[in-house]
Amino acid sequence: MAGEKASAASPGSGFNLKKFINEVIAEMKKVSWASRRELAVDTAVVAIAVVIVCFLIWACDTFFARLFQLILR
Repeated sequence: MAGEKASAASPGSGFNLKKFINEVIAEMKKVSWASRRELAVDTAVVAIAVVIVCFLIWACDTFFARLFQLILR
């Protein structure tokens, strides 16, 4: 496999912008894009997860702050 990469990128071959763009376009046609509904549902799930994690961090922070206040009195 390493030999294949070495031969494909030989020192004499330059960068071919047209070939690169054509390959990018070909790969982008293969991409499976999410539908608008899937995107909305996934965004809502992420937003809910962020709110839950924020609440858990707040609860832990409050608990340890009060615990340290009691210890340091």
